[in-house]
Amino acid sequence: MWRVAGNIQIATTLGAASRPDAQQVHEKLAYMARSPDRRGASVEPIMHRAARIEDAFHDFRAKRARKRGFLSTVVPYTGYGTPTWARILGRVVLAREPRPGSRAERANRRREESIRGWRSFVSVPANDVTVTIEIEGMTHEVRPDRGGVIDTVIPVQLAPGWHTVHMYTADSKGAVESPVFIVDPSATFGVISDIDDTVMVTALPRPLLAFWNTFVLDEHARVPTPGMAVLLERLAATHPGTPVIYLSTGAWNVAPTIKRFLSRNLFPAGALLLTDWGPTHDRWFRSGREHKESSLVRLANEFPGLRWLLVGDDGQHDEIIYGEFTTAHPTSVSAVAIRQLSTGEAVLAGGRSKAEKHSETSGVPWVYSPDGAGLSDQLSDLGILT
Repeated sequence: MWRVAGNIQIATTLGAASRPDAQQVHEKLAYMARSPDRRGASVEPIMHRAARIEDAFHDFRAKRARKRGFLSTVVPYTGYGTPTWARILGRVVLAREPRPGSRAERANRRREESIRGWRSFVSVPANDVTVTIEIEGMTHEVRPDRGGVIDTVIPVQLAPGWHTVHMYTADSKGAVESPVFIVDPSATFGVISDIDDTVMVTALPRPLLAFWNTFVLDEHARVPTPGMAVLLERLAATHPGTPVIYLSTGAWNVAPTIKRFLSRNLFPAGALLLTDWGPTHDRWFRSGREHKESSLVRLANEFPGLRWLLVGDDGQHDEIIYGEFTTAHPTSVSAVAIRQLSTGEAVLAGGRSKAEKHSETSGVPWVYSPDGAGLSDQLSDLGILT
């Protein structure tokens, strides 16, 4: 029913609703899903010992959870695609499902929406179940990866705009709805935005404060970066049909929290591209920087006609990652907007601003400001905002 290309699943269509070009679409999707360094790989790499230990721990927790009556539940994430393919995202965890409309369900919803950050990391992933995906009368079956994450590309025939995908497992009490944004082939502009310290104040350069904000602070107490919601909303309004992608090194565990934060603070809806913390097949921890770099390259290949506005901050690696990507893919970048974590002017030795240096090196304009209002003014000067 499905096969794996690289580390991305390619779903096959069930039933007799196939189309004459289904095989060509499927082969193209399989090629797109392979990461450049693993194309042509025919065998699975040997698992790192840490990954095997993590898998054994998850299996132990899953067995205990099922004995206590927990069922596999799909947590839907926002996806994206084109009129001929869609990338479906989600995660399967074990959880109790109270009866719809019951007092237990209302209490559970209130608890989920006011939890402290650390609780997002104690969910039990399920990777031994089949997930059924239904969209526009077509049915697909996939299996999550070892962390319970669903990352699947499926062939579709959809009009540009928002669509709804239904996902469920065999023991789910009902299907969950996952929004998918289909990008218009005529679109020429898109937005890729970092999350931590770009749209949400996290203070990642200060580890103790970042730990408090991520693991201890109640999600309703999290603070948006001033002016960033207005900036992104204005960009979406100036360029109708603009795809908005939120790209972060954060874990998939916190995706529901981030989605509620973005909605509560009136950020435009868009897909979340996060990562899975913990060991991989060949190392102790996943590389957040590698996740961002590979995601940018993938988006450039998936949408060759789009020029992206890259939005980030100067607290960690965004400047380096965006600079390298812009140099390698200049036709895929419209501009780079960097939020400064300090109010001091970003000036290098010799008096030249960082914006001038990066603009000369990459060939695309860079703008810097400590808040969204300042970035809006500079992007307006460039003609990106009206």
